[in-house]
Amino acid sequence: MKNVNKISIDLIKPNRYQPRSVFDDDKIMELAQSIRENGLIQPIVVRVDGDKYEIIAGERRYRASILAGLVEVDVIIKEVEDKHLSQMALVENIQREDLTSIEEARAYLQLQKQFGMTQDRIAKQMGKSQSTIANKLRLLNLEGVVQNAIANREISERHARALLSVEKNKQVEMLNDIIEKKLTVNQTEDLIKSRNGGDKKAKPTTKGFSRNHQLAINTINQAVKMAQKFGIDTNVSQEETDEEIRLIITIQK
Repeated sequence: MKNVNKISIDLIKPNRYQPRSVFDDDKIMELAQSIRENGLIQPIVVRVDGDKYEIIAGERRYRASILAGLVEVDVIIKEVEDKHLSQMALVENIQREDLTSIEEARAYLQLQKQFGMTQDRIAKQMGKSQSTIANKLRLLNLEGVVQNAIANREISERHARALLSVEKNKQVEMLNDIIEKKLTVNQTEDLIKSRNGGDKKAKPTTKGFSRNHQLAINTINQAVKMAQKFGIDTNVSQEETDEEIRLIITIQK
C-alpha cells in the first residue's frame, strides 16, 4: 500500500470535527480483539497538525488500537484544509452501516447547511439515489421526541415514515402507542388510518408526503433512467419545501 507510515499512537489525536459523539463500546472492543489477532488491516488516515497528527478517517480504528495496546500504528498522511476536514469526517461517518436513519438525516442536513450541497450532489457523493436522501431528510420534520425515539432505536424508520402523515401535535401520542403496544409497521399504518378517518375535525387533505407523491416521483425517476439508457444525457434533482416538492429535469443539448 502506497504512502503508509508507522507512527507512535501517542502522536495521534481525534478529529475535532467528528460528528459522532457516541461510540458503541462493545463494537470497539470487538475491533480491538480483531486488531490483537490480525493487526490493523486498514491504516488510519491523518493530517499533520502542529506536532501531532489529526484523524481524518478511522476514529474507531484509533480507539480500538489503544484498547488493543498498540504502541505504533500505520497511517496515511494527507494534506487537508480545515474547511474540507469537517466534510470528510461527515462523509465517512455517514458511510458507516450502524448509523440510525435520524443520525444519517442530520448529517445530510449538515452537509446542506455547512457546505451548500444539494440533495442531488449528496446522493452522488454517497452513491445513493436522490429520493433516498430526500426521504431521510423528511424525517427531520417529525417532532423532536419522535426523532429521539428513532435515534434510540425504539422505533424503525418505517414506523417513523408512517408518523409523517400524523399532525405534529398527535405524533407523540401515536409514538407512545407504537412503543407500549409493540405495534408492527402495518398495525401502525392501520391505526393511523383509523384515527385520521375517525377525527371529524380532520381536514380532507393534510400536508405531508403521501404514497401518491412517492409514486409520482418514482415514475419520473424511472423515465429519466430510461432516457439515460437510450444515451440521452439527463438527470433529475429534487428539492422540498413546506409547500411543495420540486423536481428539476436537466437534459444536455
